[in-house]
Amino acid sequence: MANSRKVRVGIDVGGTHTKAVAVDNETHEIVGIGSVKTTHDDELGVSAGVIEAFRKCLNENSISPDDVIFIAHSTTQATNALLEGDVAETGIIGMGKGGFEGFLAKRQSNIPDIVLDDSGVHKIKTHHRYIKLKDYSQEMVEKTLDDLQAAGAQVMVASEVFGVDDNREEQEVKKLAKARGIEVSAASDISKMYGLTRRTRTATINASILPKMFETADSTEKSVRNAGINVPLMIMRGDGGVMDIDEMRKRPVMTMLSGPAASTTGALMYLKASNAIFFEVGGTSTDIGVIKNGRPMVDYSVVGGHKTLISSLDVHVSGVAGGSMVRADKKQIVNVGPRSAHIAKLPYAAFTPVEEIINPKVVRVQPLAGDPGDYIAIESENGKRIAITVTCAANALKLVGPEDYSYGNYESCVKAIEPLAKELGKTIEEVATDILEKASDIVIKVIENLAAKHKVERDQIQLVGGGGGATSLLPFTAKKMNLNYQIADHAEVISSIGVALAMVRDVVERVVPNPTAEDIAQIRAEAVDSAVKSGASPDTIEVQIEIDSQTNQIRAIAMGSTEMQTTDLTKEVDEQEAREIAAESLKANPFQVNLLTKNESFFVFQMEKDGQNQIRLVDKKGFIKVQRSDGTAVKTTTAGSRNVADKLWEELSVYKSDIKLTPDIYLCIGGKVMDYNGMMDLNQLHMVMDTELMVRSSADEVIVIGAKNNL
Repeated sequence: MANSRKVRVGIDVGGTHTKAVAVDNETHEIVGIGSVKTTHDDELGVSAGVIEAFRKCLNENSISPDDVIFIAHSTTQATNALLEGDVAETGIIGMGKGGFEGFLAKRQSNIPDIVLDDSGVHKIKTHHRYIKLKDYSQEMVEKTLDDLQAAGAQVMVASEVFGVDDNREEQEVKKLAKARGIEVSAASDISKMYGLTRRTRTATINASILPKMFETADSTEKSVRNAGINVPLMIMRGDGGVMDIDEMRKRPVMTMLSGPAASTTGALMYLKASNAIFFEVGGTSTDIGVIKNGRPMVDYSVVGGHKTLISSLDVHVSGVAGGSMVRADKKQIVNVGPRSAHIAKLPYAAFTPVEEIINPKVVRVQPLAGDPGDYIAIESENGKRIAITVTCAANALKLVGPEDYSYGNYESCVKAIEPLAKELGKTIEEVATDILEKASDIVIKVIENLAAKHKVERDQIQLVGGGGGATSLLPFTAKKMNLNYQIADHAEVISSIGVALAMVRDVVERVVPNPTAEDIAQIRAEAVDSAVKSGASPDTIEVQIEIDSQTNQIRAIAMGSTEMQTTDLTKEVDEQEAREIAAESLKANPFQVNLLTKNESFFVFQMEKDGQNQIRLVDKKGFIKVQRSDGTAVKTTTAGSRNVADKLWEELSVYKSDIKLTPDIYLCIGGKVMDYNGMMDLNQLHMVMDTELMVRSSADEVIVIGAKNNL
């Protein structure tokens, strides 16, 4: 590889494999892959596999450590710590006023033990103390810390009423506790949202995993440095972005569900699916998420049955995947999963040479203590055991092709399933079909629930698959649901790709003597636009403004999660290509679709269908940003946006009996689409529009889209 090539490395930690992918920073071409078994049992835990996969990726593809300009990995550590109860006893210091308001604050900050599993065995044990602000002093804090430590607290939480507005006391508690060598989570550091109970609970979860995450962060960072990598180590967040490892040490709770987030992120970089259910089929589990109007759906993470204030992609982790083992009684297939062949330490029949399967017979095993004893293994006369998995069933039915990652030995699969078929009194094909029926039933239930939750219209859904096991489960499931499906390019490493390309950072600098508020706002807007054009999701962008008064330099640093659209971010579609994309979405011929308007960032197409004016907004990357059944669009300027929105508001309102159904309004400005669904009245619409319009030049081009609500 040429020395001038710079690469980004993404590493995804899965239940079965840890995979590293090197991506060319300019072209986003994959230039290296390294895969190893996930090191659950290593003394360094999964971080050992992270480094092993990273080294393999570089060494086997002649990539120099000096060429690596970005390295990030997803992590299962936060999620696993909570699932396994590997958490610290937590002391909570609530702070607020006295009187009735104080009574409420004391009650709301008193978080009971947080149960982490259905059995109630794993929990975060908590202790609570409350300090009235009129009694607040360093001495009182020290006394409270003594008291909580004596009660058994190993980490602390500082949570003050309205701490999001003024967190001085929280920060002082943090400073005093750290002086004792105690790790602390200040609630306002974790979230700026109001709601004392939820904010305190989120901080409690965060604090409980600090010791475990510190241990992981230290070992991983040390290994990366020893490998000769000097760029910052980034960690995948559950919302699809990344954070540096120092920030992860403060807010490890943000990394919950980072693995599932990575898969959705990677898929959207390679696909132009507007409405889709995406699922990554691994060896142990399947991550299922929703893509609506070209964006992944986000929700607050749930821990112990309670919502936190940690936003993550709304991804459901299902316990069935390519490596899931089969459970059967003497008459039928009982279930598939959740245990995988990896957990049982058994090879797949699909990947076992047929000559090694000698006079096979059915044996029933218990993969882990406490599991049912009806998991099926196949034992040869030499004592070697193998597993029948979902992948084996798909291969036995010839649903997997030679080009697929999960393609295995057909003869081996048939020979392994045959003794089970005889025992059940069925054909090999019937047993293989039963296995896939059971597996698909599990994921279909999740798919239907997520589609209903996020109101994704069924006739617009397609199934999009990633992960090494995608072809073993997706085609069968899609056929059963009568839906179209698509397998993502590089499906087996889609999560690693998502990690590698997970963050966008853009800087705009200006020298402006005596800058005004308008100057700063304009530079801020430029930075946001630059980040959007580079692929950042507009509503995730945060802008930091720095002003050097000595040099009169203003710097706007925009950082955000990737919009996750297409591998080749430099390629733009022309009008005809955009028309074809819109036509495909409308299930029509391109000549039936009309261009309504366009600007430098978007095309808006329309088509009369079933008595309604169908609208598709397509961006220059070929991604459908808005699709509505009955609407219109008008191009104007920032100065004229209000008038156009007012006119559409009246024209598109629907009157039913005594009810006025107001339209949804979208503002397309720069590279952003502002979604103003659900506005109560024009005054509210004006107020939220102005927050965006006020930082724009009055002559900037804007497209306003209005859509009827006919429900």
